[in-house]
Amino acid sequence: MSKFGIVDNRQGYFLFNCPGCKTDHFVNTNPQWGAAWTWNNNMEKPTISPSILVGSRGEVPRCHSFIKDGMIQFLRDCDHSLAGQTVELPDYKF
Repeated sequence: MSKFGIVDNRQGYFLFNCPGCKTDHFVNTNPQWGAAWTWNNNMEKPTISPSILVGSRGEVPRCHSFIKDGMIQFLRDCDHSLAGQTVELPDYKF
């Protein structure tokens, strides 16, 4: 199974299910469209660089993570119960 849901493969837009937030997060990997991230082109064991930051304090819950070799490492500044933990990135479910 794939860890990413493809929004538009030509454009480099992908989604992944965040087990901490229990919702989808979005990454843009296409430098032509102002990509913020690079990835290893592996849908089964993706690595994304740099970290992924969703939300900010005071607006929506904050989620800050790294994805490496199909694992998601949540940094301690996350607002959910998986802060500080590393877990397997779940297979993407549409």
